[in-house]
Amino acid sequence: MEYRRMGQTGLKLSALSFGSWVTFGDQIDKDIARTLMIAAYEAGINFFDNADIYANGQAEQVMGSIVQELPREELVLSSKVFWQTMPGPNGRGLSRKHIMESCHASLRRMRIEYLDLYFCHRYDDDTPVEEVVRAMEDLIHQGKVLYWGTSEWSVSQLRLAYSIAEANRGYPPAVEQPQYNMFVRRKLEQELAPAADELGYGMVTWSPLKYGLLSGKYNQGMPAEETRLTREPEWGEKVVSPDRVEAVRRLTAIAVELDATMAQLAIAWLLRVPQVSSVITGATQPAHLKDNLGALEVLPRLSPQVLARIDDVLKDIPEPS
Repeated sequence: MEYRRMGQTGLKLSALSFGSWVTFGDQIDKDIARTLMIAAYEAGINFFDNADIYANGQAEQVMGSIVQELPREELVLSSKVFWQTMPGPNGRGLSRKHIMESCHASLRRMRIEYLDLYFCHRYDDDTPVEEVVRAMEDLIHQGKVLYWGTSEWSVSQLRLAYSIAEANRGYPPAVEQPQYNMFVRRKLEQELAPAADELGYGMVTWSPLKYGLLSGKYNQGMPAEETRLTREPEWGEKVVSPDRVEAVRRLTAIAVELDATMAQLAIAWLLRVPQVSSVITGATQPAHLKDNLGALEVLPRLSPQVLARIDDVLKDIPEPS
């Protein structure tokens, strides 16, 4: 396993991490979740990602039960706050009230004393950023959170949080969690990565296989059974399109030349970006996890010539607006 610094902090994350979105408490049972998480840990993965909204809190409970079998000090555990998880008008967002109550609820569900990373799951237009920064700093001072971060924030929103933290000699967000894959790349490569060098945050990316489309398993058509791709419409975006499917077919041919699977090529391609601290992967069975781990062996094979061929395949694929 390769370990990378999370931005300019001293925290080191496994280059591949393991997430619970869609799977824990939902697609897979507790025994399979345990098998996968233990196997990930034994393979060197130290960062395990979660959120209070995943499976309505069940994902945190499942992960928390498995964490009891592992050495806590070796793990980097995360959760997130923003979406509606409690009743009433204050049951969502980034108000001080919801942040504090959500953090305490996540700690209870995961049966841990602190979160290594705590993400603002989205930006909240209804809450002043200063209120968010102050609440996260208080959680850090209380020892309940070690580092706080953001997910799907813009560079301008991150700059605002940094300026407020700097003015108050406080803690800025140390990590951003954006979507990043071969079909969604513009924001990270053109905006977030340059700003990361300037501001110092790390990046842990999600959806590396675009709901499985970039695994190559749909090259011959859509399956009859329900999968992550067929069950997860992405905020109105049509994930599957003829041009994307054809692009994956062409990319699969490149992967075969590199003695790699399509999934390994897609994940290794993300790791080529130095500002990416970790790529969050998911799995529903051990074979998927083992295949994903093989991406680290593929990374050195991505020569400038190979990367140019990949860019040629992707150059005309439109990104969602």
